[in-house]
Amino acid sequence: MLLRFLESLFNMKNKIKNFTVLIILFLVSFTNYSQTKKWTIEECVNYALQHNISIKQSELDLKLATIDKKVAVGNFLPTINVGGSHSWNIGLNQNITTGLLENQTTQFTSASLNSNIDIYNGLQNQNRLRRAKLAILASQYQLTKMQDDISLFVANAFLDILFNKENLKVQQNLLINDEKQLLRTEELVNSGSTARGDLLDMKATIAADNQKIVAAENSLLLSKLSLAQLLQLDNFKDFDIADENYESQQSPTMLQTPEAIFEKAKQERIEIKIAKANLDVAERDVKIARGALKPSLSGFYSFSTRASYSEIISGFVPNTANPTSVIGQVDGTGQNVLQSNFLPVFSKAAPLLDQFSDNKGHNFGLQLNVPILNGLSARNNVERSKVTLEKSKVAFTQSETDLEKNVYTAITNAKGALKTYDSAALALTAREEAFNYAKEKYAVGMMNAFDFNQSQTLYSNAQSDVIRAKYDYIFKVKVVELYFGIPIIKKQ
Repeated sequence: MLLRFLESLFNMKNKIKNFTVLIILFLVSFTNYSQTKKWTIEECVNYALQHNISIKQSELDLKLATIDKKVAVGNFLPTINVGGSHSWNIGLNQNITTGLLENQTTQFTSASLNSNIDIYNGLQNQNRLRRAKLAILASQYQLTKMQDDISLFVANAFLDILFNKENLKVQQNLLINDEKQLLRTEELVNSGSTARGDLLDMKATIAADNQKIVAAENSLLLSKLSLAQLLQLDNFKDFDIADENYESQQSPTMLQTPEAIFEKAKQERIEIKIAKANLDVAERDVKIARGALKPSLSGFYSFSTRASYSEIISGFVPNTANPTSVIGQVDGTGQNVLQSNFLPVFSKAAPLLDQFSDNKGHNFGLQLNVPILNGLSARNNVERSKVTLEKSKVAFTQSETDLEKNVYTAITNAKGALKTYDSAALALTAREEAFNYAKEKYAVGMMNAFDFNQSQTLYSNAQSDVIRAKYDYIFKVKVVELYFGIPIIKKQ
């Protein structure tokens, strides 16, 4: 029995141990995955669209425009305000019941309701609402433009990293080849087939190769840092991108004529839509300003009531201590004219609800306001809005001119980049053949180390030029495609 128990306990320990090992392996693999995550261009763009500060500011501008629309809608609603007060009067003050000044302590409660509504104000409320809707549209266009700009910046930074990665590989391969040549040169020097100066040249070349590798590594690090900052990443020390292979293929967009691309851009590009929306807003501003010159009509209504906590006069009784008082004399006879004196009889104040009901009052009517002279402020606002409208018209025309210029410039740059890439590719082919020929001559001692290193350096530079021209062409084609309405990536 004891043996079975120990055996089961041993098996349980093994299961727990195996389960623990699995958990540790999972955590290690997860940690390695998180540390070695490589971002694709789609991930970079989507992350930037969600976290970039400029895009967040544009989103907040859109929210403000939406709030302005709510304000414009609220202008159609009546204003309703309810108020109330409760006061204590202590010392010498007027008794509202008798009208006499008395030393007393009294309390008063009052309540009121006021309402006002615009009936006509030169259609300003209607124009403000239409303006608010146009402002929302302009903010939406501005947000879209900011998203396109950020996507383009991210794509450029992403391609820059790819270029620096490939350029680093070129420099590393160059160092490997030079190290092999160094060993070969040492053998030739030891055998007496080559002068010692060639060995010194090869060592100097390797030192220069190491410097180029350091410079290429620094360029790669800076390009990664630039993209990480553009993405607003907090931890960018381990940031890296996926090694994607982009081929310099002919884009169908580049087969279009410049005129067709420009016409497409006028329909698709946000710059024109923003300028048109701003023009519409300026036109509404003129109508709003003109509305201030027209008469306005509004309706008002108010309700008020009050209650007092002091005693009230409920009646009068003869003044036995002073029954009469002289109020004058008869002309001719001099006889006194007497008046009976009475004393007021006070009683407790009526219930509050009864007082509120008895003392209530209503006030309502119409109010007409005709502007005649207000320091010329209304007319100056009209003139100012007209100037703003003219500026918006000029800006709209300028946006079309700028778009045409930018489209043709982008097409020219893309075509020039393609020619540069083709020329660099031809140059690379020639430099590669020259380098292979130089290796053959150097191997048989028909070329010294200095000339061989020069040929190899030219070949390495040609490789870098091809890489640089390729990514430059890819990016400039992306710009042309963006004008044609093709996004950098498919938006989620």
